[in-house]
Amino acid sequence: MLKIAQRTTLGMLLLLVMPVAVWLSGWQWQPGESSAFLRVLFWMTETVTSPWGILTSIILSTWVLWCLRFRLKPAILLIIFMNGAILVGQYTKSFIKEQVQEPRPYVVWLEKSHGIDEAAFYQQNRQGRSQLVSTLLANDTQLPQWLKNHWAFETGFAFPSGHTMFAASWALLVIGLLWPRRHIVTVVVLFAWATMVMGSRLLLGMHWPRDLVVATLISWLLVTVATWLAQRFCGPLTVPREEQQEIAQRDDAL
Repeated sequence: MLKIAQRTTLGMLLLLVMPVAVWLSGWQWQPGESSAFLRVLFWMTETVTSPWGILTSIILSTWVLWCLRFRLKPAILLIIFMNGAILVGQYTKSFIKEQVQEPRPYVVWLEKSHGIDEAAFYQQNRQGRSQLVSTLLANDTQLPQWLKNHWAFETGFAFPSGHTMFAASWALLVIGLLWPRRHIVTVVVLFAWATMVMGSRLLLGMHWPRDLVVATLISWLLVTVATWLAQRFCGPLTVPREEQQEIAQRDDAL
């Protein structure tokens, strides 16, 4: 358990570098003109947005199973533990959002620039909020249409970030489960992806830095427990003898 906690804690600290730095800098989101980089970040956020998040989970689950090469029964348990952590995180996120009811940055901007009442906005159902956002921004020529559509689709509360919780959980699962077998490239790719997803939530006007920080902390707790359960019931995460030579060759190639 201690080694698992050490790995996931290191991963958590790495993921927190960006949002904590932005938070401490005092940076405030403002809508700007569309750019190629912003569009790339939108594609990153779409890998987590429903329904594409389901496909992302299937792909990542399959890859982790292939890397660990567990037998059928342990593999099924591993799928349950991994995706259970993701689902518990999403339900936890939804519960906290309803309790805190923090407005999204773009909603605060709409209040200042278009005169909407924030409280009245959130008193409407999701369909009503979506229609209001679309109506208010219909004649706005500075904002790209894909961003306006995204805002109209994502009209819930901000705190904490569900997208961050999804991406951070997968990144932490990978470092918790695959680091002992030195799947370094997978760990690096997943952490880069998770960081880009987190950054996209800030630059698209969907979240405040604190939303990302708290989401990452919740993910760390859930993933640490899930990884411990995987090690206890699915099999050792350490390297079996038959894979030692393969890992040595992989390390030499790096």
